[in-house]
Amino acid sequence: QVQLVESGGGLVQAGGSLRLSCAASRRTLVDYIMTWFRQAPGKEREFVATIVWSSGATNYDDAVKDRFTISRDDAKNTMYLQMNTLKPEDTAVYYCAAMTAGRLRVDRDYKYWGQGAQVTVSS
Repeated sequence: QVQLVESGGGLVQAGGSLRLSCAASRRTLVDYIMTWFRQAPGKEREFVATIVWSSGATNYDDAVKDRFTISRDDAKNTMYLQMNTLKPEDTAVYYCAAMTAGRLRVDRDYKYWGQGAQVTVSS
């Protein structure tokens, strides 16, 4: 069982930055793949970025590549999403999710979810 709690959302102007955090309750996440998804109003939830906890390997959606950085702090059991050069189209509720195996970009394969953090980017 893994409980995930996001924090760090908010309102920012276009071009600004925010950092999201996802704290996990489990003592070790070495067997997990941790991922950020987002859902904009009226749209389906979409993949943003993923990190394989054990190796640190990462993968990004093309829409955020070169602007967002996913990372983890093993000592704190916390995943981060540093978001730079934010655009209005980045406005969404951001969710962190965890699984042990499955398709990285498919949300229904993830077993554990956080409650979501609102990110609003004004133009």
